[in-house]
Amino acid sequence: MIWGMSGIVSYGAYLPHRRLDRSQIAPVAGTGGGKGTRTVASYDEDTTTMGVEAARLALRAQPDVAPGAVWFATVAPAYLDKTNATAIHAALRLDSGAMAADFGGAVRSGVAALRAALATDASTLVVTSDLRTGLPGSADEANGGDGAAALLVGDGPVIAAPIGTGTATAEFTDRWRTPGDLRSKLWEERFGETEYVPLGEQAWNDALKDAGLSADQVDRIVITGAHARAIGSFAKRIGAGDRLVGDFAATVGWTGAAAPALLLGAALDEATPNQVIALVSLADGADVILFRTTEAIASFAAARPVAEQAAAGSPLPYGKYLAWRGLLPVQPPNRPEPVRPSSSAAGRSIDWKYAFGGHADVVGTITTFTIDRLAYSPSPPVVFAVVDFEDGERQPLELTDVDVDEVAIGKKVEMTFRRLFTADGIHNYFWKARLVR
Repeated sequence: MIWGMSGIVSYGAYLPHRRLDRSQIAPVAGTGGGKGTRTVASYDEDTTTMGVEAARLALRAQPDVAPGAVWFATVAPAYLDKTNATAIHAALRLDSGAMAADFGGAVRSGVAALRAALATDASTLVVTSDLRTGLPGSADEANGGDGAAALLVGDGPVIAAPIGTGTATAEFTDRWRTPGDLRSKLWEERFGETEYVPLGEQAWNDALKDAGLSADQVDRIVITGAHARAIGSFAKRIGAGDRLVGDFAATVGWTGAAAPALLLGAALDEATPNQVIALVSLADGADVILFRTTEAIASFAAARPVAEQAAAGSPLPYGKYLAWRGLLPVQPPNRPEPVRPSSSAAGRSIDWKYAFGGHADVVGTITTFTIDRLAYSPSPPVVFAVVDFEDGERQPLELTDVDVDEVAIGKKVEMTFRRLFTADGIHNYFWKARLVR
């Protein structure tokens, strides 16, 4: 049983703009690939920036609920030793009394952070984000996907209340990655299936018992995990059938630690009052959380539904994907690399550097722009624009997620939190503008 007063008050999902067509992989790598696309984080994105975007959407959909804590879960943190959630905290302009902490290192950390938040008496923003990478031609490269999702948990207008939980833990090595390694390593697929299915059944039965429900009383079922074969076997074992929520494997890919919250958001996008939704995560064991939607969900509108984002995006050449991931060394810019940003100066400038003052959620219009092919950038050319905001302010800004032929005077832009560059291991986070699509 989840002890606490909390339920899901809001949610937000973020999928990067770029898509890699899997059919481009085999002609270059000699193997791998497949059908469909996967999401790709831009060269100026990491798990922190994607987490900020998902969190902004969750708070935008429910602006009257102020989180008292931010818990950030990822397997690909931008920093070690340093807390990554503090940058998200700063970008959201949260009160300094709001706790910020990381749940990191494993895929299971995403659902663990959610379980912990649901057990508290405080309003908590659970942010999950992942950046999935594999060696060229590998299954992880083709089937992975980058993305983030945020769940606002609290005692406000709850749209989905937890009614039962189940968990099963076991120690076995089916997927692992040592610190500093680029790729995950896998044991053979049948081993994962043998381990996960019984654990999933145990957690499933315990959750149903906890909620006082039978399996046929569950309306929608979300199942996520690293092993497609284990997921398929488990879904058949519990008779999921047409109650199974789509996993966007053909357009997005598997988003790791972000997948449980992302797919739960997709289920809530289509939910109606008094439905029972099961969230099942198979990662280093099994976790099941049963939710019942409330009347409040009928009037709730996600800022950007998951399915709409999954269907959007623009193509990215495989060569550029490899360069962005650091898997294909390319000629660096001829201009000198930027120097390390000053920690003391950044610390004195939290409001404008991380939160962008009062303009982060204001739409702007391109007044003029220039295309710079000489300025330093990991992905030239750089597009700079002068942007007039609806509140009367004017700012010179770099554009992102844009092709040169898309830029035009008069087009609308919105702000997005990005990483300008990294020097001496310090990530220089700031805001860029992207076209409103």
